[in-house]
Amino acid sequence: MSRTVYCEYEKRETEGLDFVPWPGALGKRVFAGIGKSAWAAWLAHQTMLINENRLSPMDPGHRAFLEGEMEKFLFGGGAEKPAGYVPESGA
Repeated sequence: MSRTVYCEYEKRETEGLDFVPWPGALGKRVFAGIGKSAWAAWLAHQTMLINENRLSPMDPGHRAFLEGEMEKFLFGGGAEKPAGYVPESGA
């Protein structure tokens, strides 16, 4: 049986994550208040940030940047796309 949470990103009850996706207090906060579809939206946004900013998940500074962006994206702090970002066209 899946667990449900009130998703702070989607502002509705939704299916919760199966595991804590990030270490520490932020991971516990995400597990308690973010649903699967919101987490999937964050992963897509994170991928864009990594690619557009040429970030390395191995770099502690880059990980700290991504953690801050995750908190803004999921909990309403105003995450933005990188300057000059142009999404790929579907053609």
